[in-house]
Amino acid sequence: MEENTGFTLKQLAEEDRPREKLLLKGRQSLTNAELIAILIGSGNTKETAVELAQRILVHYRNNLDLLGRLGIDDFVKFPGIGPAKAITIIAALELGRRRNLAEAEQKVQIKSSRDIFEVMYPLICDLPNEEFWVLHLNKANRIIEKEKISVGGIAGTVVDLKIILKSALQKLASALILVHNHPSGNLAPSDADLSITKKLKEAAHILEIAVLDHVIIGDKNYFSFADNGNI
Repeated sequence: MEENTGFTLKQLAEEDRPREKLLLKGRQSLTNAELIAILIGSGNTKETAVELAQRILVHYRNNLDLLGRLGIDDFVKFPGIGPAKAITIIAALELGRRRNLAEAEQKVQIKSSRDIFEVMYPLICDLPNEEFWVLHLNKANRIIEKEKISVGGIAGTVVDLKIILKSALQKLASALILVHNHPSGNLAPSDADLSITKKLKEAAHILEIAVLDHVIIGDKNYFSFADNGNI
């Protein structure tokens, strides 16, 4: 006698039953809205959990990266989302970000600008402000350490060459890679980006430390100074 699973086609047709759908068809079958609906559990007086999740996603252009940058205040603007539900969504998105970071860190030897992007994107992709990082490399171009140098505003951040070079000497780095993000998504290097790269390359050369690249990270894409002949 076959075991009765308790699931019916009627249940699967109801958009507020994502848990049953996951059990019967697997997690890959769920839409982003259905996954978020599982997190929030319930909707409001006018919407099911799935409908509420769909509205949140549409409001943010179905962009999970953009969703990952939101704070509690952004989520609670939607009727039916209180602080507890907002925290649940934020925690789930942060786990996803950390999973991407853990996968990226398995690849610690830098062979191309794409490698730099994959290592650093999970760290700075969701930030609303600029951050400047340096990758310290050994002679085999393996990462010794990823170091945050400065945190700025939306349009820029201050970079101190002396701090970068002092840290590189302490870590016995053979090469450096510069990385910063543009929250606007515009990947074009600014005059300040070009200037700081040139100055640091010249100063590091005196110390026999190579500056291999400077990568600007935006929304799911990047600009490499080395690939574009700017270094």
